[in-house]
Parts: sequence; structure tokens; C-alpha cells
Amino acid sequence: MLCELRPWRMEDATELQKILNNKKILDNLRDGIPYPYTLADAKAFIQSMSEAEPDSTYAFAITADGRLAGSIGAFRKENIHSRTAEIGYYIAEKDWGRGIGSDAVKRLCRYLFQNTDLLRIFAEPFAYNQASCRILEKAGFALEGVLRKNAVKNGKILDMKMYSIVRE
Repeated sequence: MLCELRPWRMEDATELQKILNNKKILDNLRDGIPYPYTLADAKAFIQSMSEAEPDSTYAFAITADGRLAGSIGAFRKENIHSRTAEIGYYIAEKDWGRGIGSDAVKRLCRYLFQNTDLLRIFAEPFAYNQASCRILEKAGFALEGVLRKNAVKNGKILDMKMYSIVRE
């Protein structure tokens, strides 16, 4: 077992701040996460996850070796896509290359397919982010295609890749 998923705890805030106060991580995430990332930001995130709608937001702390190693969540879509969720994750830089990301993705998908009515889980990493693409592939996700010029991040127009896994 490489990692465990558990609910967020307020005592995770200090380590979460350290993990996310890293441009290498933030450059691969969606906008909206402040930099520098403060302790108040970490506490606000943990509070918002504890108050989130339980059947639409599935957010967990990733732990490894008894300590915080990252974050993972799936977010249910609406309307005709109500049985689809988008997954997102990040791993602390010191834990890169250890297999924690793919283990966490596998664990979350297994949990969601066993405990919810979700049929499809998808992810949209930046096309250049080979590490994230590899995490998804190792977790059983299929590449569906490239979303050309799909995002603007740090002033650059970027392609993204569309990956998914479906309930068998």
C-alpha cells in the first residue's frame, strides 16, 4: 500500500501550506489557488471541503508514511452529466515518482464506483504534464483525445488531454 485517502483535518493546514506554496505544483493546477499560499488559505480550503455537499464533492487528503502527501478530489457534474465527475489531484514534490499519485487515483475511483452512482470519471491535465498523464494511464484511464488550445495558464495558450475511466 503506497497511500491512504482520508477526510481533511484542520491539523493538516500547516503541511498543506508547505505543499502548495510551490510554483512547480501550482503551474499544473487550475487558476484560483493563491501564491504565495498562506496558512489562512489552507485552513479556508479544509473548512470548505468539510462543508461541501457530500454527494457532489468527494475530497480527500492523501497520506503516505503517516504524513500528508497531497490532495485528491472528484467533483460531480450537473444536468445530463450528473453521473460524471471530474477528478483532480496533486502530490507533494518530495513524493513525486513514488507511485503515490496513481495509487491515490485508483483508490478514489474504486471508492466512487463502489459507493456512488457515477458512471464516468474524467481528468483534463495540461498536455505537457507527462507525469500527470502517466498517473492517469497507470490508474487505468484511457486517453480520449487532445483538447486543442483549451486553456490559458500563466499567459500561455495550452492544449489539454482528455482522459476517462468508466464503470465496468
